[in-house]
Amino acid sequence: MTSSRTWPMRAAFVALSLALIFVHLLPLETVPRKWAPPDILLAFAFAWVLRRPDYVPALLVAGVFLMADLLLQRPPGLYAALAVLACDFLRTRANGVSEASFLGEWGTVAIVLTVVMLLYRLALGLVVLHDPPLTLSLSRLALTVAIYPLVVLISKSVMGVRKPTPADANAMGARA
Repeated sequence: MTSSRTWPMRAAFVALSLALIFVHLLPLETVPRKWAPPDILLAFAFAWVLRRPDYVPALLVAGVFLMADLLLQRPPGLYAALAVLACDFLRTRANGVSEASFLGEWGTVAIVLTVVMLLYRLALGLVVLHDPPLTLSLSRLALTVAIYPLVVLISKSVMGVRKPTPADANAMGARA
């Protein structure tokens, strides 16, 4: 059973994703950088999955990240599959992570981001596709981990994505 707020929040996640992809596609610089920007879309997906998994079901994550793969000219489906697997992993551990401190959550997200980066580079290497230099991947990883607390703050304060209270869990039909 879904609450009356679930579908509008799913639409908000899609709108946020489209805005982030649009900003990423803007030609703001013409000179290549020595660092890569953080993966804000994946950080938002992780923050939302850990707070309200019902707002970002696996099919929605798959669709958004597949669209991002196509628009950002990445190998179609590879990063989307890794994002779905990572979000599903976090979804299964959402209760344990949500009861831990924020530092525990942040550490878990950092480990999952590292695994996603390593698997992405490994998959690109296995199919002999050109992968970005390691320094770019490491800077993207470090900046994504560093920006995660800001993403959580924006999700909570601006977008209203909070962990469900026991009353919300009972209303959604969760077991006690």
